[in-house]
Amino acid sequence: MDKDEQFCSAWSGENPRRSEPETRQPDAPASFAASRAGQNPADASRPPSLYNPLVIAIANQKGGVAKTTTTASLGGALTTYGKEVLLVDLDPQANLTLALGRDPGRVRGSITDVLFHSASLLSVSRETSVPGLDLVPANAGMALAERFLPVRKDYETILRRTITDELRPFASEAAPGSKPAGSSFEKNFPVIEYNYIILDCPPFLGAVTLNALVAADLLILPTQPEFFSAHALRTMMTTIRQVRQNQNPKLIFRVLITLLDKRNRIHRQIHDQIYKTFGEGVFQTIIEVDTKLRESAIEGKPIMFHKAQSRGALQYDALAQEIMRYVW
Repeated sequence: MDKDEQFCSAWSGENPRRSEPETRQPDAPASFAASRAGQNPADASRPPSLYNPLVIAIANQKGGVAKTTTTASLGGALTTYGKEVLLVDLDPQANLTLALGRDPGRVRGSITDVLFHSASLLSVSRETSVPGLDLVPANAGMALAERFLPVRKDYETILRRTITDELRPFASEAAPGSKPAGSSFEKNFPVIEYNYIILDCPPFLGAVTLNALVAADLLILPTQPEFFSAHALRTMMTTIRQVRQNQNPKLIFRVLITLLDKRNRIHRQIHDQIYKTFGEGVFQTIIEVDTKLRESAIEGKPIMFHKAQSRGALQYDALAQEIMRYVW
């Protein structure tokens, strides 16, 4: 089986077509959990080692597929289960920053300082209105990233090195539940034990998105069930193959169907085709169209802290549960 198919079993076997898509609570395939760190499936539920957050990149070269909505909503949902989450806005439009109530034009310290000036993530992170949810904002400086980032040496690994040095310094040595003492890390940085780091990528494939894919453990591909969005997955598969081959062989991916309208026949057909093509490479949770998701961005908070019983809130809660079940 090709490397590009290690997390997409559907290439060798098709799932039955589904005439009526729905949000489901699946049984976790052992392959996803075991791929976290090469562990045995029997150990898949073991808590992660200290300073070993799961890094999730949310990316698709197609715009308008709910990448930023997914980043904010998933991050907010994870905090309701007691998880500590760091969101990183990598988009020059800074929509994630806006969606969490920050003015990009007024932020002091942003992801630009990390990528261009070797600042630490913690030095530019900010608390949000949601306890347990922190944000590394973006600002207009990110507009220059695609032009000047490739000039830096080993630019494609900047985010990975930053995360490893700052938030994963003892991942290989620390036993679960133990805390290293007397380290230079603890002397120089405030210790924040994030469970998840979620990277919101710009809607194009370039140096910034490459940084995110190289740093990530899991790539989530939000995909609207429409022709152009589904077609963009071909390019993303090529990019995933290249990243695995050259920089990040352990990168796994999952497709997330978003903005589904069950009344739309084309949506239902493309939804079925995506499942038929990618099989277990598709999240079983589906995100349907919900105007409350747009309202939550205006309010500057994730959907579950705006309308907790809305369809969007319940579906992103299901997505958070699916990820936690598969990972730990």
